[in-house]
Amino acid sequence: MNDTNRLIDLLCINTIRTLSMDGVQKANSGHPGAPMGMAPACYVLWDRFLRHNPADPSFANRDRFVLSMGHASMLLYSTLHLAGYELTLDDIKSFRQLHSKCAGHPESTLIPGVEMTTGPLGQGASTSVGMAIAERWLASYFNRPGHEIVDYSVFAQCSDGDFMEGVSSEAASLAGHLGLGNLTWIYDNNSISIDGSTEIAYTEDVAGRFKAYGWHVQRVHDANNVDALHAAYEAAIGEKKRPSLVMVDSQIGFGSPNRAGTPKAHGEPLGADEIRLAKQAYGWDPDKQFYVPEEVTAHMTQGAKRRGGTLQADWDKRFNAYTEAHPDLAAQWRTMQRGELPKGWDEGWPVFDAGAKGVATRVSGGQVLEAIAQRVPWVMGGSADLVASTRTKVPDSEYFSKENHDGRNIAFGVREHGMAAIMNGLALSKIRPFGSSFMTFTDYCRPSIRIAALSNLPSTFIFTHDSICLGEDGPTHQPIEHLASLRAMPNLDVIRPGDANEVVYAWRHIMGTMDRPALMALTRQNVPTFDRKKFKSAEGVLRGAYVLADCTGVPEIILIGTGSELSLCVEAGAKLAAEGAKVRVVSMPCWELFERQEAAYRDSVLPPEVTARVSVEAGSTMGWSRWVGSEGVSIGIDRFGESAPLKDLLDEFGFTSENVTRVAQSLLKKTGGERGNGKSAKSRGTGIECATL
Repeated sequence: MNDTNRLIDLLCINTIRTLSMDGVQKANSGHPGAPMGMAPACYVLWDRFLRHNPADPSFANRDRFVLSMGHASMLLYSTLHLAGYELTLDDIKSFRQLHSKCAGHPESTLIPGVEMTTGPLGQGASTSVGMAIAERWLASYFNRPGHEIVDYSVFAQCSDGDFMEGVSSEAASLAGHLGLGNLTWIYDNNSISIDGSTEIAYTEDVAGRFKAYGWHVQRVHDANNVDALHAAYEAAIGEKKRPSLVMVDSQIGFGSPNRAGTPKAHGEPLGADEIRLAKQAYGWDPDKQFYVPEEVTAHMTQGAKRRGGTLQADWDKRFNAYTEAHPDLAAQWRTMQRGELPKGWDEGWPVFDAGAKGVATRVSGGQVLEAIAQRVPWVMGGSADLVASTRTKVPDSEYFSKENHDGRNIAFGVREHGMAAIMNGLALSKIRPFGSSFMTFTDYCRPSIRIAALSNLPSTFIFTHDSICLGEDGPTHQPIEHLASLRAMPNLDVIRPGDANEVVYAWRHIMGTMDRPALMALTRQNVPTFDRKKFKSAEGVLRGAYVLADCTGVPEIILIGTGSELSLCVEAGAKLAAEGAKVRVVSMPCWELFERQEAAYRDSVLPPEVTARVSVEAGSTMGWSRWVGSEGVSIGIDRFGESAPLKDLLDEFGFTSENVTRVAQSLLKKTGGERGNGKSAKSRGTGIECATL
């Protein structure tokens, strides 16, 4: 490399550094040290290796770059600006301000070129594994000899914090097992954390750990050695059978005379005086702020635009030839990239016959998933070693593996957190992912579910064994607070269907929704399948809640149920009706969807003048006051469960039609609508057979 090239490289690197320092200082908030230390690593990758097009950030065959160390967001913002993306200096100057594109941590919904929302450490690295799996599957499904349209690489820049978080270990282990040679993690090995040297908590052999996972590991001993970085990236990209880790020894806050290599460079602005000293150390004019030399624009910005335009034009030619040779596959590709579904995707699904015995919603859910997967080729997923229990498997397909990239089933192993993050990587790659486990283990998945909700990703989280009704496994496995806590999460549709046909419509909603994740809570035990000739259509699920069974005129009392407890409401309603009460039964599988309906519809289901309401759900009663009101009653569980057979648990916790009837009778007495003698009444027929209560 000649001296001129070295000078322009250094000028670009120092521009990234100074923009990052200035942005943090103006905001008086942020993390300047990592951008100062890792600017060379980021620059070399983006300028020499990363295949992207700033004029079209969503170019389908682009390489993916994930800044897993989201606290170093100014590193990404500075790089995106210099690489020609729609991110202005004014945007950078508004870093961390209200309504700014440049949020404190990168958000994919705000800035083109930000591949995913990061910040919670470990999430970005783990999600990149899903992106790498997606590329391998897409290449296997769409590429044909002489017509390769998918061949991109995935890069993630990581910190020691990313590697301390357990989710990255789960994902790294699976990536090594699967031999994802299209994946490279770049590790900022700066040995500093907020509390001090990483040696106070983190002394393991990172290289040895990743070698044990089956990764190709290299080490660059000086982050400022551009040639060594170039060689390491070249070798990583050339390694096709193993994921690569490039360990980069950097100095946090490089160039700062008084803060380099210390925690003071990590999580706070350097201060105006220290910035002046650092700029002088770079040979920079200390009086210039947010300064981009013309040479940097000419080299980095114009270069990226030129290369990106050529890259995409070449790919467009390849895709046009592909379209002529394989028109059906090309049509599928375009449909998938638009976030749409194939024609007929919702045809031929199972319809479940009425019956008191019914079927577990995990079983009906699995049958519907199979029908969907047969009609939507890019549905893909698996379970955390629980396929036999959760019933989530793509039929007629093998497991995705090192040897077989065709497989649409993923054996995630006992790695719930890694599974959920990997699902988000699949969703970001236009795959429609699903992942499953037991409901109580949503605790392991929550950070990744939250990222999906924050990022508007259509990830489908399927959790079975959704209540104490799982029985003998006891309180460690019996979810109590989980539904309430998940419903508290914005932009997440939590769906607890009450019978097999409600499961069908739950899936129709999920597959037709592209701007948010969904979580289905499904039963282990059988639940009755309602006779829809007598009860209202399960299509009401599409509105979140609906009247399942009704009286003539205005009801005196409304029973509201979800999941396995819906049938208890139906049975209790029939008993109350036999005593002369005017009863309405409402199925409310999805609060969030119901909340999005117009007020008139909500009031038609839950008339404000009817204040006698009873909700029944085998979980925490938190939140139900919104629907039952101050005069209503919620039947639920606000303590941990117990280990016992199912029937004993239902009796112990009051999940019987007799108890629901007694509670409703008591409420009717209070509201002036006394019926019966307070004892359970004999119904004229079972709740399954009674259409008008």
